[in-house]
Amino acid sequence: MLELLRKIVQEVSRAPDVDAVLGLIVRGIQRGMTTDVCSVFLFDTPTQRFVLRASQGLNRKSIGRVSLSSSEGIVGLVAQRAEPINLEDAEVHPAFCFLKETGEERFHAFLGVPIMHQKQVLGVLVVQQQECRRYDESEEAFMVTISAQLAGVIAHAQATGTINKIAWQSKKRIDHRFEGIPGAPGVAIGRVVVVAPLSDIDAVPDKVADDIALEIANFETALERVRADIRKVSAKLAKRLRHDEQALFDVYLKMLDDNALAGEVVERIKLGNWAQGALSWVITTNAQQFAMMNDAYLRERATDIRDLGRRVLAYLQEDSGAQSIELPENGILVADELSPAILGEVSAEKLAGLVSVKGSGNSHAAILARSMGIPTVMGMLDLPYRQLDGREVILDGYSGRLYIDPSDDLLAAYREILREQEEVAAELATLRDLPAKTVDGSRIPLWVNTGLLADVTRSLERGAEGIGLYRTEIPFMVREFFPSEHEQMQIYRRQLEAFAPLPVTMRTLDIGGDKSLPYFPIKEENPFLGWRGIRVTLDHPEIFMVQLRAMLRANEGLGNLRIMLPMVTSVNEVDEANNLLDRALHELQEEGYVVERPLVGVMIEVPAAVYQLRRFAKRVDFISVGSNDLTQYLLAVDRNNPRVAGLYVPYHPAVLKVLDLIAREARKEKLPVSICGEMAAEPGGALLLMAMGYDALSMNATNLPRVKSTIRRVSMVQAKVLLDKVMRMDDADKIQALMIETMDSMGLGQLGAPVVPE
Repeated sequence: MLELLRKIVQEVSRAPDVDAVLGLIVRGIQRGMTTDVCSVFLFDTPTQRFVLRASQGLNRKSIGRVSLSSSEGIVGLVAQRAEPINLEDAEVHPAFCFLKETGEERFHAFLGVPIMHQKQVLGVLVVQQQECRRYDESEEAFMVTISAQLAGVIAHAQATGTINKIAWQSKKRIDHRFEGIPGAPGVAIGRVVVVAPLSDIDAVPDKVADDIALEIANFETALERVRADIRKVSAKLAKRLRHDEQALFDVYLKMLDDNALAGEVVERIKLGNWAQGALSWVITTNAQQFAMMNDAYLRERATDIRDLGRRVLAYLQEDSGAQSIELPENGILVADELSPAILGEVSAEKLAGLVSVKGSGNSHAAILARSMGIPTVMGMLDLPYRQLDGREVILDGYSGRLYIDPSDDLLAAYREILREQEEVAAELATLRDLPAKTVDGSRIPLWVNTGLLADVTRSLERGAEGIGLYRTEIPFMVREFFPSEHEQMQIYRRQLEAFAPLPVTMRTLDIGGDKSLPYFPIKEENPFLGWRGIRVTLDHPEIFMVQLRAMLRANEGLGNLRIMLPMVTSVNEVDEANNLLDRALHELQEEGYVVERPLVGVMIEVPAAVYQLRRFAKRVDFISVGSNDLTQYLLAVDRNNPRVAGLYVPYHPAVLKVLDLIAREARKEKLPVSICGEMAAEPGGALLLMAMGYDALSMNATNLPRVKSTIRRVSMVQAKVLLDKVMRMDDADKIQALMIETMDSMGLGQLGAPVVPE
């Protein structure tokens, strides 16, 4: 059964559309289980019925014509219950509904299992047999297993079917919508540029060839370089290999003949695809065919084919300068997985929007996008991104939607939203030099979170009163090795000088989890509970000391530096970090630098730190809550996992209670407390935090004017009344609804997300 499952999953993974997927499934199961019938009923949203979409064993003329409502037949009952139904004789069941067109009167045994994806019943998978018998437990278990395995494949095939039917040469407008997770608010209209990882044969986008002759020439050049490499290796190993082993290199070379893989690639290029896309299609198609063969030796040739493909692709990418990312005006960058390094490689002036197939709205790439003010959608798992290069799209960062080849009516609606956005932005710009002060006189400093140098200008333009979080890991991420003390000092100095005398809070190197360095990889089974933050730097004092020295030197003559320690869980970590800071300070003073000890604080990011806050107070000068990670750890939700992104809820009652507790504990110790998570960047969340007693709010520069406008239009009394209501509620969805209703009643609705077309 496992072998059958493997073969079916492999076959359907490269099927061109939904119908091909379903055909492969029913044929594979019917043969593999030696049953008389296998059928798939899929739910059709417009008609709200389960339609027979594929069958091996029933009357073929009934496919696409026969359907059942969710209250009809045993198929409807399987969907209603969302659980398997296994019957010896289906005709005697009270829910049995005879479908004459299918010819099913001959069949008695019935086993139906629901096809479920993200809590939704997509359809029902059915097997039937003429004899009266119950399918045994192993058969039922197999059906449940294959249904679970194939649900995602079917969902993906359904979502991408329309796109797949439109070849990459087509310019047809289809207005097709894909759903993801909002990453950064805003709307963008532009053309897609797909970013593919180097030498990843499965991630190459399809593109129309501008010059077919040039693409063929580039491919043949890359091919010849690979042939030369193989011959060189063969000659080098000639004396160490037997004759039959040496012949393996000849097999490699024959695979690259014009009559083999190379010829297929050239033919694909002549059809209009660029060399890299043609190579990817030919290699993956051939590798899949070999992988499904029964003979073990031939199956292994799939690995050889993919290896050859990667070698040729590497040369093609090298010749095309794949490292640089060229954007058109209003470019929408689409990647399998966005990273801070990718953001550092593109022109911010031309970049209109970002889409990431993987990741969630709380990943660091999304946080940086919000900081840069770039509309972003994350976790778009079903997006056929390889086929979108050059297509016009609408990106809706408010709802997490992407529209492919939008219609004129949809374009007009979103252009109106863009116009309204510009009007609101112009109005908010007038608040730049005004304080964030409530109508009854309470003032709340608004700081910014930064990481890129461009954040500095943007932050000052929006009236930031300091930096509440400077992510020092960003300069580390965009380099090929650890930056030197002098390089770090120059980077930090620019941040400090730009804001002096306003405070600049620099978080020490925070890597691990979802933030890795290409030259210092951290591979762990559970990275968010592993070696990250202060744990890494204390284990590597040689790295930590360089950074501390660079920070202290950068602060010379300015005096606005604050140092913050991430991922702290114990007082020992704080003591050790303080000792290293004192050592760095003493060293620099001995070397003649006029440096002073800055304020030192800790980030409250894990539950353990919450309950040691009063002990930390004896060792630090301030605390800052990292609400993103704190929420993640409190709710046990990986914020980068789109499957559970819906469970990451900042307004969860437990999160609000902990945030309130932190503020109260800090007041008891007379310790300044700020918050630098994304909750502070949301106007409603800012009101709650202000009412809890946080001394400063730090956020992305883009949202700062909205938060300031909100604070200036309410009283502290109103904010505390709202907080009191919220703290007595026990459901996150109801709290969210109350926040929206309250913002509307205060006349602040326009500061949230706009009403977008359905």
